[in-house]
Amino acid sequence: MISPSRIAWWFCTTLLLVVAWWYYPQQQSGRTSPVLAWDASGYYLYLPAVFIHHDLRELNFRDQLINDYGPTPQFDQAFRHPGSGNFVMKYPAGLALQELPFFLTAHALAKPLDYPADGFSPPYQWAIKLGGLLASVLSLWLVRRALLPRFGEWPTALTLVFLVLGTNYLAYSGAGQAGMTHCWLFGWYAVLLLLTPAFYARPTWARALGIGAVVGIMVLTRPTEILAVLLPLLWGLKPTLAAVRERIGFWQQRWSLLLGAVMAGGVLVSIQLFYWHYASGDWIVYSYQDQGFSWLKPHLWDGIFSFRSGWLMYSPLLLTALVGFGPLRQQAPDAFWAMLVYTVLFIYVTFAWDEWTYGGALGQRAMIQSYAVLAWPMAGALKWLGARPRWALAYAPLAVLGCAYGYWLTQMAQPGGLLVAGDMNRTYLRRILFRYQVPPETKLLIDSNSEFTGTARNRRVIWQQDFEQPAPGLCGTPALQGACSLALNSQHPQSQEWVLPARPGQFKWLRAYAEARTDAQEWDMFRMTEYMVRFRRGNEVVKTRAARFQRVLEAGWPRELYFDMRPPTEEFDNICISFIHKGTTANVVFDNARLEAFDD
Repeated sequence: MISPSRIAWWFCTTLLLVVAWWYYPQQQSGRTSPVLAWDASGYYLYLPAVFIHHDLRELNFRDQLINDYGPTPQFDQAFRHPGSGNFVMKYPAGLALQELPFFLTAHALAKPLDYPADGFSPPYQWAIKLGGLLASVLSLWLVRRALLPRFGEWPTALTLVFLVLGTNYLAYSGAGQAGMTHCWLFGWYAVLLLLTPAFYARPTWARALGIGAVVGIMVLTRPTEILAVLLPLLWGLKPTLAAVRERIGFWQQRWSLLLGAVMAGGVLVSIQLFYWHYASGDWIVYSYQDQGFSWLKPHLWDGIFSFRSGWLMYSPLLLTALVGFGPLRQQAPDAFWAMLVYTVLFIYVTFAWDEWTYGGALGQRAMIQSYAVLAWPMAGALKWLGARPRWALAYAPLAVLGCAYGYWLTQMAQPGGLLVAGDMNRTYLRRILFRYQVPPETKLLIDSNSEFTGTARNRRVIWQQDFEQPAPGLCGTPALQGACSLALNSQHPQSQEWVLPARPGQFKWLRAYAEARTDAQEWDMFRMTEYMVRFRRGNEVVKTRAARFQRVLEAGWPRELYFDMRPPTEEFDNICISFIHKGTTANVVFDNARLEAFDD
């Protein structure tokens, strides 16, 4: 008999391989690679520091690493400890421990393959990618094993396909950002959800130690995964006093198993404590420094629903999983309360983090490991739908659309794609949706989040400037037109401010034009020069719109560009226009700037 869930697993495995070699990694200049870049390089850095450079305190190889491979623009994977003066790694050691076998294999092969045995040359990059791929493939198999006896073939098969195609999982699996923690943690959750029901069915030392070790390696990888302990502790527990008493009695009879699980996890977590003591002299170090949690003001709405980087905005099929907690209570009652409490707390903790976009991610990468848990209520919802053909028929096109959307987003999240992770907005997403190419000026919508597409009425110019008489030091030549164009630099980082009177009701839209040219492309948006328009009440800023024309300028090609904006609903009495240099080393000049007002 053909097994739909087995076919689905093979389909997901094939898709992982195709995406891994077709889309990722896109090789960058020199010997750099996105496999061990940014956060991934920080998690991994323990391995070359220990096994190649034998330098876990001073990290004297750091400058050479940045020069040769550029995993980050500056070395920020570690910081100087104020007490000891030594470097302390920002990221915990758990992922490096899991990557160790792949690192050692690459280290043994690097010289025979005529590559530098330095920890970052291509054999190491590909070994880490292979490790992430293997973890992803095995994890999906383990999820299948857990779901199949409880929910059946088709719900299990569809759950696997929906998780891989219809969410951001694929972009951060071994096929995508393989050097990150998420695909590994997803796998450990899958293991935990096999061990936990097996332990309560037949408590043994092996299963208790296994649960403790799994939770330990997860905490060693990301400390907030301590929440995973809720799954084995609350498994099968109902919110009644009698059930709590029964569970306490269960552990009183098996206290040695509980102690063994705690010790197994503690041994793994202690690796981090011993490292901190070795590097700094302190047993506990808060390595994230100025980053932390806002427990009383979590970013729940932005983190879950915003266009900027909302979890469900970019993985809407996971609504199926959230709704599926209802069917889960009937179909797998032992799992229900444990998974519900875990999910609520995991979401809260994830979005209590102040850097809630997590460095710019496709739809909240920090949620991905929890999908091994959410697979259960998703399968429960699909089983419920399978018994109700009319509901299933209505759901089917939404599921197909969700998978198409998820896979398109995965493609757009790759280097060179249209997605600007962490800086999306409604207008820009609408313009690029299901497209693979758009006009370059579309990227200005990332800044303005406004676009007028109708027929403009009553158009008039309310301000214009040709920059023929700029302030001293701001005359850029050769000019785009006339004798001078506006040129800003580090010595002259801001133009003058032009202020014109205005008030609500005078116009419905503003369009800000300027001609611009650059001699080199600037890739860091935070360094791009801004064309800024501010609506003010006196000197109080009511609303600001600023565009970075360098997003779309090509070296040596002048263009006239514009961006649209609506006036604020609040009272204002003037508009202030200025140009601000943000640190770019490219020479950018502006000319023939103007504001047009019009109605719709």
